[in-house]
Amino acid sequence: MSDLPNLKKRIADEFSAPGRTLGQTGTSLSAADDDPLPPDDGSYVPREKFPALKPALAVTGLFCSAAILGAGIDAGFYLLSASLAGAGVMGAVLLLRDWYRPAAAHGRAREEKAKDKRWERSETSQLLSTIHDALGDIAIIREPGGKIVQANTVFCRLTGGSRPEGMTCEALGINFESATGPNHYHVRIVTGTTVKLFDWHDVIAREPASGVFMLHSIARDVTEESRVAREREEARRKAEIASQAKSRLLATVSHEIRTPLSGILGMNDLISQTRLTSEQKNYLAGMSQSGHALVQLVDDLLDFSSIEAGRFELRPTPEPLRETIENVVEMLSHRAHEKGIEIGTTVTADVPGLMDFDTARLRQVLFNVVGNAVKFTHTGGVLVSASVERETIVIRIDDSGPGMTPQEQARVFDEFEQAGGNAQRSGGSGLGLAISRRIMEEFGGSLTVSSVPGKGSTFEIRFPARGCDLIAAACARKGVLSGSRVLVMAPAGPASKALASTIRTLGGFCECVETLEDAQAAAIRAQSQTTLLTDIIVDHRHAAQFRQLLAEMPSLEQQKLRKTYLVNPEERHGRPINQMDGYDAWLIRPLREKSLVAVLRGRMKGMEVRDAINDNRPVLRAVPVLREKPIEGGVLLAEDDPVNAFMVRAVLERAGHSVRVVGDFEALAVALFDAPATRIAPELLITDLNMPGGDGLSMLKRVREEERQSGRKAVPVIVLTSDTEVDTREKLLVAGASAVLSKPADPKALTAEIGRLLDR
Repeated sequence: MSDLPNLKKRIADEFSAPGRTLGQTGTSLSAADDDPLPPDDGSYVPREKFPALKPALAVTGLFCSAAILGAGIDAGFYLLSASLAGAGVMGAVLLLRDWYRPAAAHGRAREEKAKDKRWERSETSQLLSTIHDALGDIAIIREPGGKIVQANTVFCRLTGGSRPEGMTCEALGINFESATGPNHYHVRIVTGTTVKLFDWHDVIAREPASGVFMLHSIARDVTEESRVAREREEARRKAEIASQAKSRLLATVSHEIRTPLSGILGMNDLISQTRLTSEQKNYLAGMSQSGHALVQLVDDLLDFSSIEAGRFELRPTPEPLRETIENVVEMLSHRAHEKGIEIGTTVTADVPGLMDFDTARLRQVLFNVVGNAVKFTHTGGVLVSASVERETIVIRIDDSGPGMTPQEQARVFDEFEQAGGNAQRSGGSGLGLAISRRIMEEFGGSLTVSSVPGKGSTFEIRFPARGCDLIAAACARKGVLSGSRVLVMAPAGPASKALASTIRTLGGFCECVETLEDAQAAAIRAQSQTTLLTDIIVDHRHAAQFRQLLAEMPSLEQQKLRKTYLVNPEERHGRPINQMDGYDAWLIRPLREKSLVAVLRGRMKGMEVRDAINDNRPVLRAVPVLREKPIEGGVLLAEDDPVNAFMVRAVLERAGHSVRVVGDFEALAVALFDAPATRIAPELLITDLNMPGGDGLSMLKRVREEERQSGRKAVPVIVLTSDTEVDTREKLLVAGASAVLSKPADPKALTAEIGRLLDR
């Protein structure tokens, strides 16, 4: 027993380490039993390496101490050995339990988290499927091998299967047609008696759980859109066919109309060159006017067709705007004078002398708009004025006609729409203003109207001023009449207003009076000023008042005023006007600025000799001289219409040319290529584009090819055609035509062109 104190001391030392007590050990055990679940992120670390060993050793130590004290030292050692063995087993069991509990808890947490993620993916997928179902879209997921893993309700309904999982799209009868871009297809799905067209897109994405690449497909039903697109394309194709048919019809009609028109106007020109009475000349003038009006109508129809087909093209060149406006107004003046109304024109000094625009098209617009104003005006008259506003040319056409209501103004530019009464509407086709507006839009400008019922209308033409120096133009004409002080005796109206405006814009002074009393007052005011009157212009309707003015104010005769007589074109043939009438010069209404300036500056005294119709045609640069004897070889004329052939032949023979006529392309080929070598080749060829027996363009190419192969001199070729298309003209010029003239050919223009080609 002597070793008992030592054994107690040893046990006490063993179980009495610093910071370790039985209470603490118990607390540790309780903590181990109540240890919470480890985190599922794999970061769990045990607080101690062997948490069950401490309580096991403590219990074993207490048990052994009690056994030794109670049974003695010898028996106690046996009990101690057994206790130590039991403590070892218990410690091992507790150790395994402590290791297993956190590992199992960690595994359960990871499994639960994986289940949560699978549930979230399933819920998201279900939500997307519901959305696609509501939109009527197909949504499926496929394995890399093509087997369907998941499909929405729309796909199941369209394919007729409740569970398509495990099947392929090909097995379900779905065919893929490549569309634009990768992974983009057109898919047709047969559903009963109908076929649905889907716009199909594939997207490859990795599955987060398995890491396997899956094919996600979305497809939208485009059956209705495809049907609408097909119908739209079919409508467009039909519209193109209809437009082509309309163009062919108009070209054919144009050719058929122009052919007899060429004969009418040509014969009219030939008759006008013979000895005629005044009455016969008036009849011929009316015939020529009607013929040119019909030509204008044909041109309007062709222009309308070209604009609708998108083939309309402008050809701007440097041209004088003032002369273009004056030509149109002068050509329409006889219509105005026949109705007893006035017409005048004025152009401000800042309008350039030359600028870039398509003369023929602008003339066409002016003819339509000014002609319309004359047509609907019965009292008063029409005033055409041009000016510059912020680098834009503005041409205003003011009339004193009946005006238009807002409803009429809204539709006046529509095709085949006309205002006015039945008699006025029967005088036109209703295309003129519609085509004029479209032409001005091609100019980059506009055509508008403002009107007040009962007070007349104002049409306004606007287009950009191109190819000119506006600053230099404003200075060029500003002071041309700076030394002129003019008194005008004329009725109030567009003619006197245009005259006064022209004098003032050119730097002169002008006062217009209507009555004798006003004329006397103006003359008295002028005499009281230091600057006296230099000119007095008297309208033929105020000739009697002017004579009375001179009788009552003889001082006017002493001032040496230049006296100018103003008459209508029709009045110059009505009575002989000569120097004995007391006038120094004469002018014809509507006035041209050039003539007015020449008279006021004393450079012209005689009456102008003009033709209101021919002034609107292109001015010939040189008048052809008649030949004393025919050219060797002469002119070969190919024309199938006998009237046109007769007319052209007469024009050529009058100009001194010998002419041979053939009536079709076969006869032309014989005359050109199969003639004996001894026959002299023609000096000039004039041919119609459309004749029996061939094609004019092909014949022209053959002529040029034969000349290249044989080395002969190229024969000038003039082509006459009713086709006014720009493309036709360009093709003919490229093929070798020397000149292309539209039918009806102007005899003067034809003669001038022949003279240019033969004298070159």
